[in-house]
Amino acid sequence: MNFIEINDINIPELHIYHQFREHAFTADESFVADSPKVVNLLLETDIEVRSILATQEYYDTYRYLIEAHKDAKLYIASKALMQDIVGHKIHHNVMMHGTRPKHSALNDLGDHIIMLDEISSTQNIGSIARSAAAIGIDSYLLPTHGPHPWSRRALRVSMGHISMLKTHLYEDIKETIQALKENGYRIYAAEVTEDSTPLSEVKPTEKWVLLMGHEGSGLSEEVLALCDEVVTIEMMEGVKSFNVGVAASLMMYQFKHAQ
Repeated sequence: MNFIEINDINIPELHIYHQFREHAFTADESFVADSPKVVNLLLETDIEVRSILATQEYYDTYRYLIEAHKDAKLYIASKALMQDIVGHKIHHNVMMHGTRPKHSALNDLGDHIIMLDEISSTQNIGSIARSAAAIGIDSYLLPTHGPHPWSRRALRVSMGHISMLKTHLYEDIKETIQALKENGYRIYAAEVTEDSTPLSEVKPTEKWVLLMGHEGSGLSEEVLALCDEVVTIEMMEGVKSFNVGVAASLMMYQFKHAQ
């Protein structure tokens, strides 16, 4: 392996590692992953790796993972230098720059889909991805105008497990719901309404979509009208809602095991 030793954090080749805003990654569909747990998981996939920035210790320990990615540039830096790049103290010794995998077509998604509408928190995007992967939901449907599932923070929160999911970004929620129905899916909306089905009583069909709404405003009446069934998590009196990431995890687990 050919290593490139780095003493200057401001060289053009390292510019991407300084970036945290999403627009820095969308132009060329790239991403940056942090920490050995995330990077190592991604290195075990067939994802395109553009470069790795790490300490000598990391390369010595995980040489067997890196050898499979022969086209990647391998930069060596001290941990102190890496901390200067991100601007704060870090507890890891590796970062990776890669290319986001292509999104799946709507017709290629699995039988069980977690779908988001207007989720604004990048952390929630990553948290839901991690739970979906753990529970065995293999398809993730998100709006194009929200946080990207491969954004730096979402990727970190998902612990890299977004790589286990088929993802699809949609433009129009109404058209997408209609297309999913035509493909044989039943659409379940997660919301509190007068006629909603308690989660413990739901009987999911073979092909289903679980739709989660905005953290604060939930799902609109217009969107709810397009769904086949509304499902609510039973809660103690006085508690209005769960965090959307927690709610999605509870509901995905129940949907997966209620069949």
